[in-house]
Amino acid sequence: MHKILVFFVCCLFYTNHITAQKKTTRILFLLDGSGSMYAKLNKGTRIDAAKKLLTHIVDSLKDVDKLEIALRVFGHTQPTSYHDCKDTKLEVPFAKGNNDLIIQKIKSINPKGYTLIAHSLLQAANDFPKDPGARNILILITDGIEECQGDPCAVSEALQKAGVILKPFVIGLDGGVDFKTAYQCVGRYYDVQTEEGFQKVMNVVISQAMNNTTCQVNLIDAYGSATESNVGMTFYNQDKGGLEYNFIHTLNDRNLPDTLTIEPTIKYKIVVHTMPPVTKENVELQAGKHNTIPIDVPQSNLQLIVNGIGPNERVECLVKKAGEHHTLTEQDFNTNRRYIIGNYDLEILTLPRIYLKEIPIEPLKTTKIEIPTPGKLSLVSTIDLYGAIYQWNNNKLEWVCDLDVNLRQKVISLQPTLDKPYKIIYRYKHQTKASATFEKDFSITSAQSTLIKL
Repeated sequence: MHKILVFFVCCLFYTNHITAQKKTTRILFLLDGSGSMYAKLNKGTRIDAAKKLLTHIVDSLKDVDKLEIALRVFGHTQPTSYHDCKDTKLEVPFAKGNNDLIIQKIKSINPKGYTLIAHSLLQAANDFPKDPGARNILILITDGIEECQGDPCAVSEALQKAGVILKPFVIGLDGGVDFKTAYQCVGRYYDVQTEEGFQKVMNVVISQAMNNTTCQVNLIDAYGSATESNVGMTFYNQDKGGLEYNFIHTLNDRNLPDTLTIEPTIKYKIVVHTMPPVTKENVELQAGKHNTIPIDVPQSNLQLIVNGIGPNERVECLVKKAGEHHTLTEQDFNTNRRYIIGNYDLEILTLPRIYLKEIPIEPLKTTKIEIPTPGKLSLVSTIDLYGAIYQWNNNKLEWVCDLDVNLRQKVISLQPTLDKPYKIIYRYKHQTKASATFEKDFSITSAQSTLIKL
């Protein structure tokens, strides 16, 4: 039976913002002590290579600030003839300065029994102290697939969905296609053929465990430069869903995108909250390096202008992508807002409404939309009535607004008449004949008041 070497890297994750103070990191080494570890690897055995590498790594982690380690082993106390599928033990619990004790225990391991990965993972989840502020890392080292009818994939899936672990790393030793297929559902798979490859993968894992991975998000403008900034960004878990981080993008004192420290074991979907939002999917980071994530978000300005309105008057505009019905946002007049470059449809909530189609937002240019100052229509009536205001447009009457049935006195802001005169059509409430309908034509002048008595 082919055997593999699996590194299962995961951590508890309780915050979704950049770490201001270094957290305590806890690394649990979960070592396979099953009989198959005596199989050959290069000139020695797999257990010899694992002991050698783990001893070196544990020794190198001495005196590392904010770090605690522990050791759990499985398949090492009962021979395969016992069929023991619960043979797993926390040999050395978490503590500061226990490196030498772990090294001694590693050297004493003699492989014997079964490969019980799923049960060991479940037990290992309880080995970490209850410390929501810590980064809990688990590294599983095994040369075989599950032999106890457990389901490591289901365990991994459940723990990830519950927010207990992050996506594991799976490194197969000469596992081939079958092992890649089996372990892709557990985590990120790597194939290891030699002891040297084992060493390189462990270096990557430890680098990630110590959280030495950084990134910057380059928000690219219309000319290919990373000048866009000051917008929100949300990092989602691409595979499992759920929010991981929120940031407001910032340029540092050198006018470069700020450096972020985030967990490298997750594949991200990043949403930049421009108008409209821009999404970049399947973002993966290289552990132990500084990563640059470019996202195209070319923006420019839309300025809406109306003069002569009072401080308590508000004119709104609905902004939509050209040809679409969905409203992106409402923008007030006499404001300036940035949009992704493209064409937009505007619906201005005046009386009557103004519709503007295919308005371009262009690079390095502020698109200015100015509408006339509205005029005031003062309506006065001594009795209740039914009616509405209409406007002539292409030889058709278009409805503008209804009149209040209990109208006595009302002031309505209307757009200037220009070549489209208005008409009021009304009937007194007490009248019972449609023939008692009245009409009045009128015009509106910008920034002036028109009085009509009904």
